[in-house]
Amino acid sequence: MSVRIGIMGFGRLGRNMFRIAHNDPDITFAAVSDIADAESLAYLLQSSTVEGEFSGDLHLDGHYLVAGNQRTRIVHGNRPGDVPWDVLGVDIVIESTGMFRTRPELQKHLDSGAKAVLLSTPPEGSLDKMIINGINDDSLTANDRMVSNGSSSCHALAIVLKVLNDKLGVKRATMTTVHAYTSDQQLSDTAQDNLRWSRSAAENIIPNKSWAPNAVQELIPELQGKINGMALNVPVPAGSNMDLVIELDKPVTADEFNAVMFEAEAGEYKGLLACTDELIVSSDAIGASASALIDTRATLSLDNGLVKCIAWYDNGWGYAYRLLETARKMAGLIDAGEVLS
Repeated sequence: MSVRIGIMGFGRLGRNMFRIAHNDPDITFAAVSDIADAESLAYLLQSSTVEGEFSGDLHLDGHYLVAGNQRTRIVHGNRPGDVPWDVLGVDIVIESTGMFRTRPELQKHLDSGAKAVLLSTPPEGSLDKMIINGINDDSLTANDRMVSNGSSSCHALAIVLKVLNDKLGVKRATMTTVHAYTSDQQLSDTAQDNLRWSRSAAENIIPNKSWAPNAVQELIPELQGKINGMALNVPVPAGSNMDLVIELDKPVTADEFNAVMFEAEAGEYKGLLACTDELIVSSDAIGASASALIDTRATLSLDNGLVKCIAWYDNGWGYAYRLLETARKMAGLIDAGEVLS
């Protein structure tokens, strides 16, 4: 399904979406909106510390980014309501500033002419839907015009627990997301309301809350009350993992556990779940497109139903794939619904 996308907030996530789909004939980045000037945005897209140099020809033509199939208008704005999306021919706005997460704020994108808005972070309050690909994306309808795609950690946790609960049964689970530092952290100690967040991201392992367990319990009701977890932000720029301990309904060996994951990788969760036998480290997870990459060499079992596994993910790359998949599906449903009406 062809879709015309507008991106508000052209940070790492927005730039990764552009990198992934700049040659896709079915995706048009009609506009990107940011407070930075066009030269700075083009420079950061061309040369990424994490992803390396842009693949293919990229240049500025006035206020347009030109690459592959894209001729993308750069506009100045960083708040919902700043950009007339209908004038720019935008179907779906991907709100990726991380700042605007409520229904009244996101409504301004619709009031400015977008057909729908897709939020790249967990919402504050309720929206039409929260979608985790492979879990409940089949529940999207043409009436869902304000949608959150959750978070990369939520996608990793949900896909693994969904497979395990369906195949082996989950009694309870606890997770620790070992997460790359994020753009809202600082390199040196700086006063913040969140005292742990005031410490240097470059020098510390910083405990943090994780929204993922509660979200997964809402999406998979049979897991309600069975999951808890937290996050540790660590001094790496990309390449995160989820350390998951699960008590299953029946004992399995590490090999049996891994076999379930390999089967899921080859079956209905292909592209969303992946497995590796390689002795990987965090930098090897950079560029992974799956929501979760199971490290089969790290799986542990006590043969009494308690299993520990490691699922790697690139929080800025794999999640960019999920956003594009969801935006394409939303656009198709909305177009079909408008034709039928």
